Amino acid sequence: MRNIHQRYVRETYDDQGLLETFSVECPPDFNFGYDVVDDIAENDPDRRAMVWCNPEGEEHVFTFGDMKEWSDRTANFLASCGIGRGDFVMVILRRHYQFWFVATALAKLGAVMVPATFMLKEHDLEYRLQGAGIKAVIATSCGDIADVVDNVAASCPTVQAKILVNGAGGGLTPRDGNGALAVAADAGPVGAALSGPDGVCAAPGERAGWKDFNAGVRAASADFARRETAAAEPMLMYFSSGTSGNPKMVLHDSAYALAHLVTAKHWHDVRPDGIHFTIADTGWGKAVWGKYYGQWLMEACVFTYDFDRFRPSEILSLIGHYRITTLCCPPTMYRLMMQEDVDAFDLSSLEYSTTAGEALNPDLFDFWKEHTGLTIYEGFGQTETPLTVANLVGSTPRSGSMGKPVPLYDVEIQRDDGGRCNTGETGEICIRMDPRPAGIMMEYYRDAEKTAEAIHDGWYHTGDTAWCDEDGYFWYVGRNDDVIKSSGYRIGPFEIESVLLEHEAVRECAVTGVPDPVRGAAVKATVVLAPGFAGSDELTRELQTWVKRQTAPYKYPRIVDYVDELPKTVNGKIRRVAIRQADDAPQTPEGLV
Repeated sequence: MRNIHQRYVRETYDDQGLLETFSVECPPDFNFGYDVVDDIAENDPDRRAMVWCNPEGEEHVFTFGDMKEWSDRTANFLASCGIGRGDFVMVILRRHYQFWFVATALAKLGAVMVPATFMLKEHDLEYRLQGAGIKAVIATSCGDIADVVDNVAASCPTVQAKILVNGAGGGLTPRDGNGALAVAADAGPVGAALSGPDGVCAAPGERAGWKDFNAGVRAASADFARRETAAAEPMLMYFSSGTSGNPKMVLHDSAYALAHLVTAKHWHDVRPDGIHFTIADTGWGKAVWGKYYGQWLMEACVFTYDFDRFRPSEILSLIGHYRITTLCCPPTMYRLMMQEDVDAFDLSSLEYSTTAGEALNPDLFDFWKEHTGLTIYEGFGQTETPLTVANLVGSTPRSGSMGKPVPLYDVEIQRDDGGRCNTGETGEICIRMDPRPAGIMMEYYRDAEKTAEAIHDGWYHTGDTAWCDEDGYFWYVGRNDDVIKSSGYRIGPFEIESVLLEHEAVRECAVTGVPDPVRGAAVKATVVLAPGFAGSDELTRELQTWVKRQTAPYKYPRIVDYVDELPKTVNGKIRRVAIRQADDAPQTPEGLV
């Protein structure tokens, strides 16, 4: 072990062994690719970095030595495609192992990685490509995302390169009645045929107008010399849903990677001899939270399952088969696992469980404790931040509480006037920015106004509300900006409303979330119809299909309510809060006054 993380953090503990102070020191030339991945590779090359598999039966175990070789090859290939320092590159790779090659290579080049979900449609993607000035797109061949890119690329003049990664199934391969893979004779190798060192990137991908990633990387040199980069320069950018406009572009520097040490070490409890499983698609920030930065800084192995559809029985089986030691997934996935016969699966290797993304219900907390003996430790953060509030290792969680502020940040719950809330008083979660702590976003890219709305008067205003009890535990209340959290996704109403308003039947609409026992929240559209249209089940299905075709399918409204008018303020702004309050109000039983 290199104990690399000790180079970058200072931490102390109290008499009970609980983390008391934690600070990050980021050298001016720090680069995650060189100073973490390559350092481990050069000094401990056989240490496991990732165990990866897919439903097709393909399996790879990558050491840090492997990760250095393949990221160096990838960096040389991407450089030959014209990608270099400061370039913004969109990466849409589902859960393919190539994502880790690309992420590390882009860091080495000093380029900015912009992960995105494969579920984007034309409306979503065009805005992102144009808004960020994307120079290159690296996308999977699985699914239809390459078609989507081709449909909008002509309207995005900054895009100079399209690079295709053959995911060789990616969990999408159909099966026959016996469960065998139903692969066309001319489809090329998939599954177990690609396992082992010789199978890495062995399946080429051909598409007109696209460069073949797998063939290009295999042909590229494994010799790559360190290039000049700077830790304070942009390294990573995510799109974050909002309610008053298009998604915000959240820009991070390299200190963000180091700040996730607190995530991995003190919340996930990852250990160098263990194997950590965070269930997250690489298009979402949760992937780098739990499958990359902090875990590799701890020199731990991450587990990745390249699946398409979540099947709880498969996940439970994988835990036992691969001897997973630490697990993190949203409450929705834990709820779905609760519906299985959990006791029938071997979960004896599991030592620690965490969750984030939605409120953790007490029944789920108790169920998991009863059947596994493990406490679920809840945590909180945003696309703009690493972990900021959590039940850390060694603490005693209170069921339903998000925990206490992590020592890396000075966190307060504040009133609208900036004053600190009293115990039990609901206010906004705010993080002190003077001095600026490691890990908080640099800015909302190309949007000085929104940046100033979020960071002002020495504080970062999260937009999330909570209250604090007498012992310092935070209890989550909700969002200020109406973002819907459904099945681990963050969904901005504005995007859905914009798409619905393009349909001829819709005059006005408001999108909100309603409580859902499985998803946490379901998307609801309250619609005022245009003249000549009447609400019906047929129209509801038509509107749902319309949204699915125009934007990512998880965003479609599962509930459509037709009304004569929407509640509004005196200046005409839709009052979504009034809709939510009406949905939450207890209903009088029929026949009673």
